[in-house]
This record gives sequence, C-alpha cells and structure tokens, in this order.
Amino acid sequence: MEVAMNNTDSTDNTADSLVEVVLPGKVEPEGLEVRHGAVPVTGPGQVVIRMEATGVSFAEQQMRRGKYYDQPLFPFVPGYDLVGTVLTIGAGVEPGLVGTRVAALVKVGAWASHVRVDAADVVPVPEGISAAEAETVVVNGITAWQMLHRKARVRAGDTILVHGANGGVGTVLVQLAHAAGVRVIGTASPRHHDTLRDQGVEPVDYRAPDLAAQVRALAPRGVDAVFDHVGGPGIIQSWHLLAPGGTLVAYGSASTRDDEGSKQLPVLKLLGRVWTWNALPNGRHAYFFNVWAGRALSKNRFRAQLRADLTQVFAALQRGEVHARIAAQLPLTRVADAVRLAESGTVAGKVVLTP
Repeated sequence: MEVAMNNTDSTDNTADSLVEVVLPGKVEPEGLEVRHGAVPVTGPGQVVIRMEATGVSFAEQQMRRGKYYDQPLFPFVPGYDLVGTVLTIGAGVEPGLVGTRVAALVKVGAWASHVRVDAADVVPVPEGISAAEAETVVVNGITAWQMLHRKARVRAGDTILVHGANGGVGTVLVQLAHAAGVRVIGTASPRHHDTLRDQGVEPVDYRAPDLAAQVRALAPRGVDAVFDHVGGPGIIQSWHLLAPGGTLVAYGSASTRDDEGSKQLPVLKLLGRVWTWNALPNGRHAYFFNVWAGRALSKNRFRAQLRADLTQVFAALQRGEVHARIAAQLPLTRVADAVRLAESGTVAGKVVLTP
C-alpha cells in the first residue's frame, strides 16, 4: 500500500515529471532512449530523490554492450550512482530528510530525473560540496577507498601501482593513496603523463612492451599493491609485480570491453586466477573487488560500510585531499554525447550528467 508523501513544495512537486534514459538492448550510444513519465511514488521506508548529478562509469559502458556480469534484462534504466535532494518520503522515514542533499549507490536506475530508493541507502552530502563534485566520488570514491583500506590495507611508505591512473576510479585512488602517505606509480596514455606528474604520480605508458621492466626499475623489490581494472592476460603481469606480502586487487575487465561472447567468462577467469593465487604458499594476496557484491551477503553490513567509507571520502574532499575531477558536465538529454566522451579515452576524471 502506498502512503501519503511529505514534501517541501507541493507546487513544484506536481509540476515535476520523470525524465529517464532507457537502454533498450545492445545499442550504440545514439540508441539510448529518453523517455518521460510520472514521478515515482514512495512506499514505506523509501525516499524519492530529485537527481542533481549522475555519471557515466565503466559499468554502464559494459552494460550497453551486454557485457556487465550481472546486469538486468533489457530494457532498463542504467546509472550506478547519483546525488540529489530528497523530494518526498514514505512512512517510517525521518521527516528531516526532506530537502537534504544525499548520495546513493543503486547499480541501475540513476540515469533519471527522479529516483526512488530505500532511505537506508542514502548518505548525506556535507555542506560546501556541489552535487557534481560529490558525484565524482560516489561509486568511484567508495570503490577506491574500500580497495585501498579494506582490501590492500595500505600503509604510509608503501608503493602501489594503479592501472588507468587518469580514469574515474584511478584519479580518486591516486589522491586517497597520497593522503595516506603512499607512493604511486600509474599507467596511462602518454598524453596524460604530465597531468599525472603534476599530481605526484610516476607515470608509465600502459602500452609499453617493457611496462613490467619500467615498473621494476621504479620499484626493484616490487610494489606493495596493484590495482588492476584491465583484467585479461595482463593480470598475470600485475601479480608478478607484487613485492613479498603484496596485494593484487582486480576490479574490472576493461580489456574485454569490445569482445564478443559471454559476459560471465572474463569474470570467472579472473576469479579462478584469484582463487589459485591465494591457494599458493607465497605470502601474497589477490582479490576480485566489486563494490556491489557485499550487498547480497549482508545488506546491513553493506549499508554501514557504505555510509562510513563514503563519509570518509566526502571528508577528504572537504579537506582538499581529494579534488573533484569533472571531465565534462552534460544534460541527461545529451547522454549519447556523454557516453561517447567517456568511452573515448581522451578525458581524465568523471563525465557527469545533470537534469
């Protein structure tokens, strides 16, 4: 049974209409459909967020190719995360949430002007941080923080290797690592090397045939952690670049983005390697990290860690330890342009979508 809604401005709310982007199947970016409809109605324990910023992450790039491991059946609304203002609430929700700016991790559904979520899934955004700035560190920031501090457990003085150091997750990962007193070696295209140097990263060309030798020259004993979103055969090289006691965190399979065939197989191969390496008596560790995976195991624990860790990331943003890297900001109706840009490999940071 739906309940009466609380709201801050009934005149504005009745004027609202839903705008959402639908992924109808395996399509080019121009095949994404912009649709209009009614604003969602809250149920008990739910809120409706008026979206102020969402973004294009690697997950959506894979989803439009039908390549994301556990994506829904077509058609659906993509969008892994969003930032916005709580518009309406359902029964049992704290009334003070209305009018509050919050962030939410939803996996799908965020490419819409209004998004309904459980109130327990929202995280307040501190004053002084804009919606677009906050958006750059929601899925990217929570991924980076949890990989660094919950999986690799980095310490001051460590040396790490970040593949794709100019990307959405990579840029946040680099900054959080530096805030923890960690030295960073980062792979990227040469056109991004000057930017990486300005950020205190020691850059290496990700296409260099002697990439491993270059990393070894910078870290002769190996690195304390590798963060690898590429997957594929290169993951073996990442493993062998670890120092004794080091940790490999694989968090994607970008090398298979344009491949045909099973969307599950690349992930299953990665998991197989991780399990095998962890069974070896070598003192090293390997993980395949997916920020959403823990939700299925324990929703309450997932929510508690999300709130705690994202609050830490927002605090780092407020302190200036992390800077919002907005590659571009485009309206939701220009989603095709936004996806093209995000997939071009020419930008650093996050492509943000606004209403």
